[in-house]
Amino acid sequence: MREPVAEFLGVMLLIIFGNGVTLALATFRGFPWKKVPGYITAQVLGGFTGAAIVYGNYFHAINVFEGGVGIRTQATAGLFATYASDYLTNASCFFSEFLGTAVLMLIVLALSDKKNCPPPAGLTPLILCFLVLGIGTSLGMHTAYAINPARDLGPRLLTSAAGYGTIVWSYRNHYWIWCPILAPILGAQIATIIYDLFLYTGHDGLLKEKHIFEPGRTPASRKNMPGGPGADEAPV
Repeated sequence: MREPVAEFLGVMLLIIFGNGVTLALATFRGFPWKKVPGYITAQVLGGFTGAAIVYGNYFHAINVFEGGVGIRTQATAGLFATYASDYLTNASCFFSEFLGTAVLMLIVLALSDKKNCPPPAGLTPLILCFLVLGIGTSLGMHTAYAINPARDLGPRLLTSAAGYGTIVWSYRNHYWIWCPILAPILGAQIATIIYDLFLYTGHDGLLKEKHIFEPGRTPASRKNMPGGPGADEAPV
């Protein structure tokens, strides 16, 4: 229970990381799939709660900006969920989110790689803070860099409940599905494949387990298989 609560609080306070990274780790790093639904639910709820706190704090300022109580438009919806710049094509929106998440995932994998000189204990959160800041300043102008489905979906649910109407869902032909959800998920998956194929030297990755065989090393998938004739004999 502690892990989902930690995810909830983390996304609520920072509204940064989440589903894309979780799914990539479950696919390629052995993160238990049974924990994935709980993590995703906690992340989305954390995003919703964090956005609700911000909305409550700026409720009167939003009323003044919008021109009256109860008036809600996309002009302030962008304070919570992500929306693309008008000059971008749909393909460019998708690629921007894909690229930002891929960069995020590559660095997360490098930081967690025990054979890659990981940072001293306690410094990883600080490095991730600078990482997200760098992604935002260099790649965030186009689409406000969701780089995580929960960071967008949770706040978008809040704006829908707060009276922003159906525009939060119908914007750019259901932008919320293919840009801040599908693009980060695919970006994280492709980044992990690239890291595992060209950089990762461990043996716990999905691609390593299936495609790498080293003399004298028994793949994990065969450790529990019964031995054949001569299996107990010492190698010559």
